[in-house]
Amino acid sequence: MTYLETLQWMFAQLPMYQQQGASAYKKDLTNTLLLAEHLGNPERKVKCVHVAGTNGKGSTSSMIASVLQEAGYKVGLYTSPHLKDFRERIKINGVMISEAFVVDFISSNKSFFEVNQLSFFEMTVGLAFDYFAKEQVDVAVIEVGMGGRLDSTNIIAPLVSVITNIGFDHTQFLGNTLEAIAGEKAGIIKPNVPVVIGEYTEETKPVFTAKADACNSAVYFASDLILQDYPCGLLGDYQLHNKKTVVQTVEILKNHFIISEEHLKNGLLNVVANTGLLGRWQQLRSKPKVICDTAHNSHGLKIVLNQIQKETFEQLYFVLGVVNDKDLDDILPLFPKKAKYFFCKPNVPRGLDEKKLQQKALEFGLKGKVFDSVSEAYATALAVSSEDDFIYIGGSTFVVAEIV
Repeated sequence: MTYLETLQWMFAQLPMYQQQGASAYKKDLTNTLLLAEHLGNPERKVKCVHVAGTNGKGSTSSMIASVLQEAGYKVGLYTSPHLKDFRERIKINGVMISEAFVVDFISSNKSFFEVNQLSFFEMTVGLAFDYFAKEQVDVAVIEVGMGGRLDSTNIIAPLVSVITNIGFDHTQFLGNTLEAIAGEKAGIIKPNVPVVIGEYTEETKPVFTAKADACNSAVYFASDLILQDYPCGLLGDYQLHNKKTVVQTVEILKNHFIISEEHLKNGLLNVVANTGLLGRWQQLRSKPKVICDTAHNSHGLKIVLNQIQKETFEQLYFVLGVVNDKDLDDILPLFPKKAKYFFCKPNVPRGLDEKKLQQKALEFGLKGKVFDSVSEAYATALAVSSEDDFIYIGGSTFVVAEIV
């Protein structure tokens, strides 16, 4: 198979949460452990940092990788989902895995995948570990896909575990209380492995403390411990907490790697250049100012929408699309009524029909027009706006993916 044929096979033949939702969610790690054994347990050959949380996983993982890169190490980075190219998920020092490696890995293991009915995510995790082990990285930063306890990445014994924050997202899988969700995320805490908590609430702190105590793991609450702020290449207001999480994590990693203050500063400043991370308060134009962001749940959107209100503009426009399992009653009340909306459907099977989004938004006083595609909605927003206006593109990672 060619690279494109390989990807088509991966996406089309196998359950994938991003496409299908609930049917792709596995209730245990049996398949992942089976795959790891089949591959010769590559995850045991790589030093890892494990990053979970509701929001900020990608940013935090990328910042940690960038700092280690600045310190001169060969750094693997596994994140999800991708925006443009599947290979964005698996990088070494900011360079994507080669198409040839992806093709060879799938063709070599295809019969095993088929016999054991592995999911898209399971085989992608296996691909990442196999690649990092064969390339002999010094360290790999591994982002959890969803949850933690049952996530395919949770077969590693990391140097440090990181949990960025807890908010309401994927409640149909992870539980509908903050305590329950925290319990799932805390599943990445391993015996005698230190854990860094980015943000906590009165509901989640006891969950983390109890799990850390049970594992005899030192727990660090970054928001209490880190006072200094650092300039960063990622500009969203929400990065303040992520940066504190990174600084605390780097402190622990100094027990394993030589990392100076200069490496830390440069790693944060050069994170976009070093890792290629996109879609985090990313400015696409200046007149009118156009910002896109992958925030897609109330925890993340509150901060982003608050940041928009700090901007100066004549008219505010939203190019907005969501996926069909999004709790609209939770997120739509956060959006400003005075703005003009361009409703669209991201081009994935889970995308919510733009007319349904328009109809639901109207219940919350949000008025706008519908468009057949994200690109058409964006083009119209640009056409009707003036230089002093502000256009925000978001609501879903998949909306941003079609624009960047």
